[in-house]
Amino acid sequence: MLLQAEHIVKRYAGHTALNDISIDVPKQAIYGLLGPNGAGKTSLIRIINQITGPDSGRILLNGRPISREDISRIGYLPEERGLYRKMKIGEQAMYLARLKGLSNHEAKKRLNEWFDRFEIQGWWNKKVEELSKGMAQKVQFITTVLHQPELLILDEPFSGFDPINAELVKDEILRLRNEGATVILSTHNMASVEQICDKIALINLSHKIIEGNVKDIRESYRSFTYQIRFHGELLSFVNALWTNFELVNKTTIDNEHICTVKLQQGKTVNDLLSSVIPVCQVQEIKEVIPGMNEIFIKAVQESTPEIKVA
Repeated sequence: MLLQAEHIVKRYAGHTALNDISIDVPKQAIYGLLGPNGAGKTSLIRIINQITGPDSGRILLNGRPISREDISRIGYLPEERGLYRKMKIGEQAMYLARLKGLSNHEAKKRLNEWFDRFEIQGWWNKKVEELSKGMAQKVQFITTVLHQPELLILDEPFSGFDPINAELVKDEILRLRNEGATVILSTHNMASVEQICDKIALINLSHKIIEGNVKDIRESYRSFTYQIRFHGELLSFVNALWTNFELVNKTTIDNEHICTVKLQQGKTVNDLLSSVIPVCQVQEIKEVIPGMNEIFIKAVQESTPEIKVA
């Protein structure tokens, strides 16, 4: 593991922001840190960055307690943006690169590469106040990753981007991971979580309620529900389900029916097909596996009453 949080507790004036939180972030992985607003994600990120300290527990980096010297190995993109609005883009980027230990020559070389990659070569002499939120976000992303940190912590990195630029940043995060970086990604964009995260943790009301690989978590929330596309009489199809299967919903488009059916206990997809094939012509059948957005909502709703009582 590159980073481990062990039994982190953080309180603010009687409010518990983090309650016995432990996470394991593998090397060269994209780790999604998820949760509703106020769940405790930002508090944990600030502790990892040593902006604040925990009341108890510890953070390990490469198996040893994290120290102030490790800050240079971390790149942090906060949700609250922090560029100087009156400074020119190039001047500001060079200044931030030098603060992170790059020489003037190396900083200029890397910035030119990144400006080319993001197609912003003409921005060097523009001021931040001339840029849109998304354009400024590009610049801050570049300054976050410029020193090639071992650990990247990105808090809502897609905020302010149109779909094209969000995809560009997503591709860059994947490329950085593939080249050796470890990424902690805090986001409410569940589609991005499904597309790029290897592992996630879900925090709600200061507690960790889920941690694991995205694929395994989605599998664990399977409801044995299938979508069937077919031709034939809808009433005959519904009657064929009888008591062994539950019809969840149905639609008809251009004389083609699409039904979502849930298996009852002990029944298989073969049992379902055996029941309906005699009365219709099946065009397609596929399992409906819940996405991360659905899982997020379900897990938070299920955990909230239990945590509040505790």
